[in-house]
Amino acid sequence: MELNWGIIGAGSIARAFATGAKTSKTGKLKAVASRDLAKAQKFATEFGVPTSYGSYEQLLADKSIQAIYNCTPHPMHAQWTIAALEAGKHVLCEKPFAMNYYEAMKMIEVAREKNLCLLEAFMYRCHPQTVKLVELIKGKAIGDVRVIQGTFSFHAGYNPESRLFSNALAGGGIMDVGCYPVSMSRLIAGVAQGKDFADPIEVKGTGRLTPTGVDSWAAGTLKFPGDIVAQVATGVEVNQENVVRVFGSDGQITMHNPWVCNRQKAEVGKIIVRKGQAAPEEIEVPADRTSFSYEIDVFAKAVEDRSHKPAHPAMSNEDTLGNMRTLDLWRAQVGVVYDIEKPQNFTYTVSRKPLAVRAKNNMLYGEMPGVDKKISRLVMGVDNQHSMSHASVMFDDWFERGGTAFDTAHIYGGGQCERMLGWWIKNRGLREQVVLISKGAHTPFCDPKSISTQLAVTLERLQTDHLDLYIMHRDNPEIPVGEFIDVLNEHFKAGRIRAFGGSNWTLARVDEANAYAKKTGKQGFSLVSNNFSLARMVDAVWAGCIQTADRASREWFKERNMPLFAWSSQARGFFLDGRAAPDKKEDEELVRCWYADDNFERLERARELAKKKKCLPINIALAYVLRQPFPTFPLIGPRALWETRTSLQALDIELTPQELAWLNLEA
Repeated sequence: MELNWGIIGAGSIARAFATGAKTSKTGKLKAVASRDLAKAQKFATEFGVPTSYGSYEQLLADKSIQAIYNCTPHPMHAQWTIAALEAGKHVLCEKPFAMNYYEAMKMIEVAREKNLCLLEAFMYRCHPQTVKLVELIKGKAIGDVRVIQGTFSFHAGYNPESRLFSNALAGGGIMDVGCYPVSMSRLIAGVAQGKDFADPIEVKGTGRLTPTGVDSWAAGTLKFPGDIVAQVATGVEVNQENVVRVFGSDGQITMHNPWVCNRQKAEVGKIIVRKGQAAPEEIEVPADRTSFSYEIDVFAKAVEDRSHKPAHPAMSNEDTLGNMRTLDLWRAQVGVVYDIEKPQNFTYTVSRKPLAVRAKNNMLYGEMPGVDKKISRLVMGVDNQHSMSHASVMFDDWFERGGTAFDTAHIYGGGQCERMLGWWIKNRGLREQVVLISKGAHTPFCDPKSISTQLAVTLERLQTDHLDLYIMHRDNPEIPVGEFIDVLNEHFKAGRIRAFGGSNWTLARVDEANAYAKKTGKQGFSLVSNNFSLARMVDAVWAGCIQTADRASREWFKERNMPLFAWSSQARGFFLDGRAAPDKKEDEELVRCWYADDNFERLERARELAKKKKCLPINIALAYVLRQPFPTFPLIGPRALWETRTSLQALDIELTPQELAWLNLEA
């Protein structure tokens, strides 16, 4: 399949790509763009490129261009990759794919939505030498792989103005070339276990930081499943031996030129295999083109393939995500933090476009007395986002999809989750557009005094003067309900909370509290936040948790028209395909809390109905909560964008009263 290519960014790596395109069997380089038109024109003249542009936007508007090679500076990869995808172009993005795992996740999600091919440009993965290495590992040429060593570094000489040492341009060895030995180690460890790649279960690292805060040299240790250990090293101020060595139970493999990144001419691959005391065997791997030329053709084949997945060992999207996560962990160990990633500086979206709700979204909304905003019927759980990179990507996507409600708590992440949410709201200027929910008074601090103390801290963390909804995280039956109602009304009258309720309160105690409020002319509970899902909670997830999915509880909510903010509304993944089965016991909490014969029957019925409605069983489970005959606001806790996307499909599913009863084994 032939592709017309355009390059955005006319630096040195673009020159290597242009050289490779000349010997490609599929690629035709038709255009180049630079923010400096003269630079683009000079590049075009040198490489015989027909068209040159003085802006990236002009190139992306060129309808004759089918694929984009994005070799802009590191922090611009996500922005221009997304822009190219939105312009309908396939994209080959230079390494490192993004600034972090979460940007990469967003980029890949956009490619999926647009049904376009997006790959990371690790050209060495497309060279015959790497293909041969995979063949040797698969064939157990050195037995079982046990230790991997990989290095890529060079001495550039410290220059704070250079991109290599610039904090603003995500400089340092780990991001610039350390990504190579990490990707190679993950490839080898995976192939050794019959997989395309493997992700480390433990990452340790250390290094030396420059005055600009980037790493001048660093080393890391990766531990993989099967007790495979990798030692990786990198640097931009140190000359090391750029080599890969693989040690196995029966011998070792050495590649002195593992990255085969000659930019001008083809390089014959060489792999040295030594077994026992025998003389080493040097295997030559023919190559008639540069790695970049092979890469262009591998990409074209992936475009032709409907799955858009390249032939192994080229980097798939899943492989890229694993690599980015490992680099994040390595950076964290060394202490490399880019200024742009600090909470107060996260004023941008990944695409660098203004944040806005999508014109086409399927979000549903509800209302509640005291809250003068639309409350999205699905509520984003803010309990797992501990960095601004993660929080911003997830929250931006939620807001774009029409989500307005966010639920967090004083104890989540030791306060970090509230802080991340607070920074996001401030950075985006969205306080009046979102419904902010937080919980306090968790055992053992479930008392009136702690409510006031914790609420003050919560408001400070969230950088706001009020919560739209405040929820007591637990009840304390030893304290009369009136004492709780009294203190909550103090904050209600002061404007610090607009409405309040209780989580993990018995319905009898809620009635008692509201009776006291009515008798004394005060505000009562406006909501309850207990567990409610299609699956019966067999054992409490945490001590003091209460479920309200039984028939009597459902009648209670219906009679009072009481809103239910249901936590674990999807039974913590019980209804995900392949997650739960009587013989699957790996997840001890899932087994303890949800495994029961009646729940497995509900699972089977959800699967059956999902086939009829052409959706996923997890969508049926969430729709069950949404379609109750009383107001429900299910809390969901997606950790990745695909989890959010698939969860929202439940909003489109209608369930009749008969189907609700049948799903719950009541018909």
